[in-house]
Amino acid sequence: MSLLTPGRRVHVMGVGGAGMSGLALWLAERGAAVSGCDTAPSPVLDELAARRIAVSLGHDPSHLAGVDAVVWSPAVAENSPELAAATALGLERVERPGALAQVTGATPTWGVAGTHGKTTATSMLVQVALAAGRDAGWLLGAPVLGVGANGHFGADGLVLEVDESYGTMSGVVPQALALTNVEPDHLDHYGTLERLEAAFAALVARTIGPVVAWVEDPGAARALAHAARPTTVGTAPSREWCVQEVALRRDGSRFTLSGPGERLEVDLRVTGRHNVANAAVVAALARTLGVEARAVERGLSNFLGAPRRFQRRGAWRGVDVVEDYAHLPGEIAATLAAAGELGYGRVGVVFQPHRVTRTLALLGSFPAAFDGAALVVVTDLYRAGEPNPEGVTGERVATAIAERGSVASVRYVPDLDRVGETLEASLEDLDLVLVMGAGDVGRIIAELPGGLG
Repeated sequence: MSLLTPGRRVHVMGVGGAGMSGLALWLAERGAAVSGCDTAPSPVLDELAARRIAVSLGHDPSHLAGVDAVVWSPAVAENSPELAAATALGLERVERPGALAQVTGATPTWGVAGTHGKTTATSMLVQVALAAGRDAGWLLGAPVLGVGANGHFGADGLVLEVDESYGTMSGVVPQALALTNVEPDHLDHYGTLERLEAAFAALVARTIGPVVAWVEDPGAARALAHAARPTTVGTAPSREWCVQEVALRRDGSRFTLSGPGERLEVDLRVTGRHNVANAAVVAALARTLGVEARAVERGLSNFLGAPRRFQRRGAWRGVDVVEDYAHLPGEIAATLAAAGELGYGRVGVVFQPHRVTRTLALLGSFPAAFDGAALVVVTDLYRAGEPNPEGVTGERVATAIAERGSVASVRYVPDLDRVGETLEASLEDLDLVLVMGAGDVGRIIAELPGGLG
């Protein structure tokens, strides 16, 4: 028996998490009877309930009545009474990595992996698959803008955002894979960069068919060496697929992609060289898989962006306000570089560090990522439930940035409710406010004094 056995009654613990809610939707649309629970109410639970997935608050053994199998996220403690009851009842227990191993073992899967950019690139690949007329399913960490929720079942296989956190990708077996980059992250789980890179290399080696990678990224290039059918994408003429003639606008970008005997003209509604790289890898993978070139171009032009990825939220007293999910040094640097290429010369950044373990592991890498900013306001950490026995705060990050001396003004403002007034005092010296982080920092945008215009 498995989660994919027809008629299975599956209960998803931690269903409010991005990866878990998508899995619940995919299983339900495939025909399973799905229920779920989480610790707190959220719009995600409301959406699942609207799709006739029974959701409950809290973790309680009573949720298991009539259930065949339980799937749980890493956020659920192993000693949860609900999990203990599942064991006592003899139910099938499947952690998220095992669930994805079952799905990709039975479903033709096009995967997109990387420590950042994968939500964007996966959404791009969904659009390409739809433009090609495929009845594609997908599993992502965020909704596909203009298409639908983050999970959907399709008869023509699965487009999967391959998540490396907590070893989630350990059992994933794609038919084909796009790799965006490999940079230090989730070292609380992997311990070292070498072990993280080894996990990506193992994913690449397991991939049944082609692996396409952005090899201007050193980590991705090292992982690609383990592919049976490797394909290189980059800006150097020696790459099998070469990006040229890049033109960036505030509302989009254009580039050409030259491959074996062909040339694609790509017009995106999103900007930044990092998005050009994402689109190039997706296009090269799709063409390698035989997707018609015009469908690739059309699908990429249909991509509307991903939530909180250089998402313009409005103007505040004449200053543009953009929200971005960036929380790793490489992502932060790429976002600031994109802002500079778009003509923003005086950028104020609000940055919320994410997780205690990540902050400590990357503390030495954060300062250089903010080079070129006019102002950096660092808030307290978004801990995401992690313990903090040493009392680490965002002040550690602010101090490190200030000591580097490449940002004119650095402020530590632990209380999100005080960020607006701090920005307001410097607003006349800025032409862009970037609100960055993977936690709840975006809520300050609705609270800016006077509101957005």
